[in-house]
Amino acid sequence: MAEFSLDLSEEQRDLRDWVHGFAAEVVRPAAAEWDAREEAPWPVIESAAKVGLYGFEFLANAWADPTGLSLPIACEELFWGDAGIGLAIMGTSLAVAAIYGSGTPDQLVEWVPQCFGTVDSPAVAAFCSTEPEAGSDVGAMRTRAVYDAAADEWVLSGQKAYATNGGIAGVHVVTASVDPALGARGQAAFVVPPWTAGLSSSRKLLKLGLRASHTADVFLDDVRVPGSCLLGGRDALEARLSRARSGQRSQSSSAAMRTFEITRPTVGAQALGVARAAYEYALDYAKTRVQFGRPIVENQAVAFALADMRTDIDAARLLVWRAAWMGRNNRPFAAGEGSMSKLRAGEVAVSVTEKALQILGGAGYVRDHPVERWYRDAKIYTIFEGTSEIQRLVVSRAISGHQIR
Repeated sequence: MAEFSLDLSEEQRDLRDWVHGFAAEVVRPAAAEWDAREEAPWPVIESAAKVGLYGFEFLANAWADPTGLSLPIACEELFWGDAGIGLAIMGTSLAVAAIYGSGTPDQLVEWVPQCFGTVDSPAVAAFCSTEPEAGSDVGAMRTRAVYDAAADEWVLSGQKAYATNGGIAGVHVVTASVDPALGARGQAAFVVPPWTAGLSSSRKLLKLGLRASHTADVFLDDVRVPGSCLLGGRDALEARLSRARSGQRSQSSSAAMRTFEITRPTVGAQALGVARAAYEYALDYAKTRVQFGRPIVENQAVAFALADMRTDIDAARLLVWRAAWMGRNNRPFAAGEGSMSKLRAGEVAVSVTEKALQILGGAGYVRDHPVERWYRDAKIYTIFEGTSEIQRLVVSRAISGHQIR
């Protein structure tokens, strides 16, 4: 019988310490500046590329870990440094996940390196799925893809909203409806190569948090891409559409949903990094802040709040690690375990950062301390890549077997 252990391997501990060192020495010192500038932190991305933290090789090595834990471990440490800069570094991985989840081996070889650029000239990539009228309701997608057989090209038209790296990316991966009558089952994903005519982004969106991560709407005005840019290829798409039209049940999900299934535990780990940063800062503050002649950590209300914060973080981490292990080892999420992990970690990030701000009191509300930034950053983790309500819907459907609405 295999031995059970929660100890990290030496390689995992080395990875954790390496990423933590980069987060402490490079990311944290730059966090306040790039949050205030609300711009993509290209110098930090370049630094990450130079040390090997930004690039396909890093993701491939992390994914190769048979336990599935390396990527969540790295994300927790990086986002402990700062969530905005962390997403500027890791945002490209969402497009890579879409290519990995839907693409052929040849497409991976062709497009994934272009997502990252080179060490000397790094690039970013964008995954464009959300729309103004189709966020959580993926089946309501209005972006259309029409095949021009004479030219062997796909013509994409529509608008995407809230795209990380939208407009500043080289490679954009865009989901679109090929057969609107089939809803989500009639969708596919396409690579839009760099400098393709018709793709534009009018403005950068100004956000509550994650301000160092570029977010924008993306417009597709009769964007023409070669037939080879359909992820998975035309034969696979036609076979899938044929099954859907004949009413056959399919075990495969839409391109957007496949991407989210792969990334949800990783997003949960990002939320944990934010929560842990706030908890550690509040704990240190409570040990040194003296009121009524003693450190405030000696007050039961403060001590119990810190105990709850630590307990919630540790419990959420176990859910994230379980989901990451299941995903890496092709275990089915029979009870919505991937959604469980993202749901709990996101809500823990919000509650922990709020408690941390409360422990600091007035000091936590001003920018002299980073807690207010972590408080702003945390909220997105109950919203993007599936709101908390959508995660509960996924779990409730999984455990009940009923189509909860």
